[in-house]
Amino acid sequence: MAKPVYKRVLLKISGEALAGDKHSGLDFEVIGKVSDVIKQCLDMGVQVGVVIGGGNFWRGVKDGGGKMERTRADHMGMLATVLNCLAVADVMEQKGIPVRVQTAIEMRAIAEPYIRSRAIRHLEKGRVVIFGCGTGNPFFSTDTAAVLRAAEIGADVILLAKNVDGVYNADPVKDPTAVKYDSISYDDVLAQHLSVMDSTATSLSMDNHIPVLLFALKDPQNIVRALCGEKIGTIVKE
Repeated sequence: MAKPVYKRVLLKISGEALAGDKHSGLDFEVIGKVSDVIKQCLDMGVQVGVVIGGGNFWRGVKDGGGKMERTRADHMGMLATVLNCLAVADVMEQKGIPVRVQTAIEMRAIAEPYIRSRAIRHLEKGRVVIFGCGTGNPFFSTDTAAVLRAAEIGADVILLAKNVDGVYNADPVKDPTAVKYDSISYDDVLAQHLSVMDSTATSLSMDNHIPVLLFALKDPQNIVRALCGEKIGTIVKE
């Protein structure tokens, strides 16, 4: 088995990726494959924290924009992430993976409240920790939450698993001549307004010197490849 180059990682999974080809709701076949790969990571001795988006159910800005007060729309988005966290945790438990869900907004009957020291203890004991509710604050994306949690738990890298296979200089769907980057700096991402993460998340990862590796979740084995240092996707770093 290949040797991992990272000891502790923060895996960010978009909600849309969990929906598979359905584009909304949950595709349990996709979740099962992702869980199998995370189990491989644990078997390699890697500690895994997970942040999951909620876009397969509700996006605060997109779905509530102009129709709802932004704070309330974002709170609905946070609840959407919890739906995903519970679904992923359940599939993991069925596969014998030790897992804990922690939420930034307290809902003690459903999950643990987010406590940094407890999260780190879980990771050290070989448990996957899934962080729900984003940062717990409106106006911040789950990408920002991923960077924040990565900084708090001392993650070596942020693995950004999305529906796109890397960072391009233009939208590859709209522009067939778009060029994919193997590596790019935080400064260039911000200067070119590239859609890796939102600017808040990018700035936070830059300030805390945490590299971000963006790749496609379509093949969940990409997670293991990323852990072992294979050249996939795009890495954003200093």
